[in-house]
Amino acid sequence: MDDVCRDDPHFAANSFVDHAEASRYFRRSHGRRGDRFEGTMGANRRVEQRCRDGGCGPAQSCFNLVGAAQVGKSSLTGMRVLNRLDGAIPLWPFDEVADTGPAIVEVYTTVAARAAKVRGGSKVRNAPDLDRALCQLDTRPHQPLARYDDHSTDAILTAAWLRSVAATSALWSPPGLDSDLARTEGWTFGIL
Repeated sequence: MDDVCRDDPHFAANSFVDHAEASRYFRRSHGRRGDRFEGTMGANRRVEQRCRDGGCGPAQSCFNLVGAAQVGKSSLTGMRVLNRLDGAIPLWPFDEVADTGPAIVEVYTTVAARAAKVRGGSKVRNAPDLDRALCQLDTRPHQPLARYDDHSTDAILTAAWLRSVAATSALWSPPGLDSDLARTEGWTFGIL
């Protein structure tokens, strides 16, 4: 993908999406799907199917590149960024993770919100609700934010949840995750 996208700025993957062979797997515009794009939503990894079965999965596949729920272009750009790290920071479950130091993991923030007993969905949009959720994770109240948007509150809540479960070995070796699946599809942290 990096070779195909060499001239795309900011690690974009536009050239990959338009590539004759690669484009066969994506939905690129409304009504325009590659012949290998599966169903109406696109293919899902086994972990995404497991998330959906548990009520916290993605609405769309990373092969869906259009619309409000698309995550595909971000996923492709993320792959390019992660490739540039060249192993400097382990990417779980692809790489071995050390006992200390950083690691990069994929997390659906809905998993953290569910653990924090967020009411009325998975999004927190105000200070009292954020503090209530943090309390569920044995975390002290937050410092006031300039804005209470999904990105900021998701990051705070997910960081608190990660701190509370990081030592839970079952989350690092969940049932269904074997070396072949880790190598080819990865896994989302927190999904058992």
